[in-house]
Amino acid sequence: MSFARLDNDRFKEAAPDIGEAIFALSRLARKAGIDKHLLELVKIRASQINGCAYCVQYHILEAERLGVPADKINLVVVWREAPYYSPRERAALAWTEALTTLDSGVSDALYAEASAQFSATELMYLTSAVGVINLWNRFGAAFQWTPAERPGRASIASAS
Repeated sequence: MSFARLDNDRFKEAAPDIGEAIFALSRLARKAGIDKHLLELVKIRASQINGCAYCVQYHILEAERLGVPADKINLVVVWREAPYYSPRERAALAWTEALTTLDSGVSDALYAEASAQFSATELMYLTSAVGVINLWNRFGAAFQWTPAERPGRASIASAS
């Protein structure tokens, strides 16, 4: 069952140049050397904040595929209260939340914390990764993309 207004495949057909441009920008942070596990945690957290079920599920499945520990995936929503995150991961998650919500901008203290964990170049690429997932979230939430089923599992809807 799909709740999508315009599913992801139809989005790619309707506007392939948009998808290609976003994917090209998406790849830059990894090419710049930002850890792929860290990037998935950032993408999950931003997607949770933005309420994009499609992106949350997509990046949970991707994080699992990459071998991110289950506790880190499951507790990223409460990362401040969980002992599983390194100082670098904590700085990235705090940076992600600040850039995703933009409630009060990015404080000097947060900038100092992030700058202590990331070089200026890394911080630019991390910022681009946060911006890109926020852009994907806008499409996923606006068009209500249906999250993928977990491979090898019966449909969640049919199990209810």
